Amino acid sequence: MQFKIEQAIEILTQTPVTLRAMLGSLSEDWTGGGTEDNWSPYDIVGHLIHGEKTDWIPRARIILEHGASRPFTPFDRWAQFENSRGKTLTQLLDEFETLRAENLDALRAMDITPDKLALKGMHPELGEIDMEKLLSTWVVHDLNHIRQIVKFMADKYSKNVGVWKQYLLILQR
Repeated sequence: MQFKIEQAIEILTQTPVTLRAMLGSLSEDWTGGGTEDNWSPYDIVGHLIHGEKTDWIPRARIILEHGASRPFTPFDRWAQFENSRGKTLTQLLDEFETLRAENLDALRAMDITPDKLALKGMHPELGEIDMEKLLSTWVVHDLNHIRQIVKFMADKYSKNVGVWKQYLLILQR
């Protein structure tokens, strides 16, 4: 599928809606209890918030303003463990929704054209990338974490399903 900004925005717009529908009224039994190696839905929403603040739009701005001459600021993949402390999942969902709406407004204001999609940036670990790869990754990053949330939740009943486990791909390693 060829990248189109309008299609990317479709997914990016739906992520907060999807997460609220999936998680908003669930008990902490479903949404908590993660570790640094196995993030819970609570941890993932915190991670997405950190990305909204420090990753996608800030990096797009660096590409537009500096190209590959200025590397991106490294991203702290575990910042949510400190930043989310003391907040409820509802507070995190609210914050994510607000930040995502602001970032989508910022993205639309960038007026991303095919020429801008080809502009280069410099990732501190991965090297040279372009705007299209950055924005495509933002979309897939959302989808990846939605999958991670569903997997985490399904694993809670992995022992309870008994013999049906063999038919449930989500429980296969």
